[in-house]
Amino acid sequence: MDQLTPPPDLYGRPRADGFMRRLTAFGDRYPPALGGPLLRRNPRRPYSRPTPALRLVVAERRQLAADVVELTLADPSGSPLPGWQPGAHLRLVLPSGRERHYSLSGDPADRTAYRIAVRRLPEGGGGSVEVHDALHPGTRLTARRPRNGFAFCAEPAVLLLAGGIGITPLLPMAREAQRHGLDWRLVYVGRSADTLPYTDELRALDPRRVVLRTDDQHGGVPTGAELLAHAPRGAAVYCCGPAPMLTAVQRALDGSPVASLHFERFGAAPIAGGEPFTVRLGADGPALDVPADRSALDVLREARPDLPYSCHQGFCGTCEVRVLAGSPDHRDRRLTSEQRAAGALLPCVSRAAEGETLVLDL
Repeated sequence: MDQLTPPPDLYGRPRADGFMRRLTAFGDRYPPALGGPLLRRNPRRPYSRPTPALRLVVAERRQLAADVVELTLADPSGSPLPGWQPGAHLRLVLPSGRERHYSLSGDPADRTAYRIAVRRLPEGGGGSVEVHDALHPGTRLTARRPRNGFAFCAEPAVLLLAGGIGITPLLPMAREAQRHGLDWRLVYVGRSADTLPYTDELRALDPRRVVLRTDDQHGGVPTGAELLAHAPRGAAVYCCGPAPMLTAVQRALDGSPVASLHFERFGAAPIAGGEPFTVRLGADGPALDVPADRSALDVLREARPDLPYSCHQGFCGTCEVRVLAGSPDHRDRRLTSEQRAAGALLPCVSRAAEGETLVLDL
């Protein structure tokens, strides 16, 4: 039998089997069709429509502490808002055009409104000052749908560690833990009792599970070991607060009874393994030296104060710029390989090798 003569069917008859003939015909036609324009083999959809921005209005404004204001945001038409989970944040576009991320502090079960709390930071980038001075009931805003980079996994035993305004993502986690009957504790630290918002709401959940620990009454800031001592054995720890607090908790982790640590920073993480390099503003523009311990974004904003930014952590994409020449060291958590190949760069976290010059389209 040669290769051109079909084998007999299952009964030995000298003719091609009907099922195999149809299967072969299907195989000849189906795989090529997958590459056609209507059947993309790649499941990613680079041409999908962007998600429309949310239209919001400031429905209520409440002073929680001397330097903390709470805003309740709703849909102007009264329609339900997109759902969210504890730990999620809202990316607001302020009237000035600044974009800032704020953790949602309300109840995920309430679809009628979002709630955020913002501490005034006069030495910051201007976002918190604008929230305090310019956002009043009736102000219209736009926002991106809630995103979550600090998801609550609802482990059976949980320790929540909040430093100051870091209570905002942890308050919904405490509600969720109470709702599901978890073994949870919350330790809330700050300078003094009058600087800590939401203490009444926390006590209303379960006062036996909430510890308020202020520096003025305990002779200074707590150690990481002191904070972790409140954890049930095998607990998951969720921590949000200033950088020294996170560092102390991380260093004390090995000698503690906890099983895992989840945390969210207020701002950029310390630069690890950085090398000095240079950024140039355009092909013929000025060259700026980026030291090993500073980000390219910080250096760029000294020359270009109008350069937009938000998270400082490489996930929001607000500060994206385009590289015209040079080889960047991408350290973000947002850009795809295709975007990087096309020249996109997030200067808040990404860097370059020592002595390298990145020419930016600025």
